[in-house]
Amino acid sequence: MVHIKRIYDAPTRTDGVRVLVDRLWPRGVSKQQAALDVWLKEIAPSPELRAWFGHKPERFTEFSHKYLTELAHNPAVARLRELAREHANVTLLYGAKDPLINHAVVLQTFLQRS
Repeated sequence: MVHIKRIYDAPTRTDGVRVLVDRLWPRGVSKQQAALDVWLKEIAPSPELRAWFGHKPERFTEFSHKYLTELAHNPAVARLRELAREHANVTLLYGAKDPLINHAVVLQTFLQRS
C-alpha cells in the first residue's frame, strides 16, 4: 500500500519504507529526523513545472495533468514501483504545507491506477 505523509510528521512503524519524493531537501529536517530509506528526487516534478505551479490551488488541476505526463516518461517510476512490490507499506514523504494540493497526491494516485 502506498501512503503519503509530510516529512515534518514523526515517523511511525506503520510507515514501512520511507521515500522522500521532493527534489529539494526539506528545510529544518535533519537526516536523522527524516528517517529515510530512499531519497528519490528524480521522481519529483521538473524544476520548471514546480516553479510554474508554485503551490497555487487554482493551478493544481493543470499541474496534475502536466506532472502525470512527466511521470509517464520518467524512468524513476520503475524504482518506485519496485519498492511498492517489495514492501507491504511505502510512504511517500513530501515537504509541502497543503496535504491535498501537492505532487505526492498526484504521484500516489498515479501509482494506484497503474
